Amino acid sequence: MSARDQFDVLLLPGDGIGPEVVGAARRVMDAAAEHFGVEVRYEERPIGGAAIREAGEPVSDETLETARASDAVLLGAVGHPDFDGGSVRPEAGLLKLRKSLGVFANLRPVAAIPALAGASTLKPEVLDGVDILVVRELTGGIYFGEKEEGGDYASDLCEYRREEVERVARVAFESARRRKRRVTSVDKANILATSRLWRGVVEEVARDYPEVELDHVLVDAAAMFLIRDPGRFDVILTENMFGDILSDEAAMLPGSMGMLASASLGEPGSPGVYEPVHGSAPDIAGRGVANPYATIISAAMMFRHSLGRPDVAESIEQGVSTGLEAHYLTPDLGGNKSTEEVAGAVSRWIGAGEGVA
Repeated sequence: MSARDQFDVLLLPGDGIGPEVVGAARRVMDAAAEHFGVEVRYEERPIGGAAIREAGEPVSDETLETARASDAVLLGAVGHPDFDGGSVRPEAGLLKLRKSLGVFANLRPVAAIPALAGASTLKPEVLDGVDILVVRELTGGIYFGEKEEGGDYASDLCEYRREEVERVARVAFESARRRKRRVTSVDKANILATSRLWRGVVEEVARDYPEVELDHVLVDAAAMFLIRDPGRFDVILTENMFGDILSDEAAMLPGSMGMLASASLGEPGSPGVYEPVHGSAPDIAGRGVANPYATIISAAMMFRHSLGRPDVAESIEQGVSTGLEAHYLTPDLGGNKSTEEVAGAVSRWIGAGEGVA
């Protein structure tokens, strides 16, 4: 058969609610795999605080080696207050994983969902038709720059190189070609030298895509437009920290951080990292109320981008849509369903196409 039917996926549940939402996504993936006759072979390893507790480091070399040998990585969340202020932080494991795999483009789709209209604080007319893709550069900028930290002084170096900007810009323009053909590049070029380099390189790349409209928006204005007029955006292209902040803000469009999935991609053929945008939420861990939709949608993105099975991806997405329409909602969305109830419902509706049982 032309489509692949056997895959190796590394599961990194992580901290807090991470194991719960990854477990829910695995249940849905298993249902999809059975429906389509494919085999997903899993290996599971710790990352973040869980890895620090087990081995004293947020991600081991063995885990990184396994990730590089896998077809894709599905991650839950990292971070725990037990490690706040410590010299070894859980989040360092995620940054090291991204750097090791060379995943430089983070895709975060954000869409207004009619079934969740009541979950957002924004007016329905503001949300009507909103469908945004945030393309965030993932391995450069202030998060990866040289750092100094002391009792009276600290600094974080923000730096970008031409090639880093060019490769993520091409991902954004290629994505826009398949969408509404608009790219909004977000920077702070009136103040930052890195942003002026960013803007110049993006304009050079845009010349190769004459059919795609490009505009530039300063990050503070972009934050305002996301709330006041989100429908003006198609593809948002931006650097690491700005993309982190703006995509979290965009969570208010569907109404919850628990709805935002992401794909972190590198060069073609290399394993991608798929994860929900939300954090580890240790305050609700173990209560069975975590929203698994973002992780389930991330799994769908994994089948589309890394595993080459858009048919499986579409079936999972249809299951999610059916679940939302049937009001299988966790407390963050105003409902009373548990993590497992949502996973079970989506699993039952894999391949159903329409309607509910």
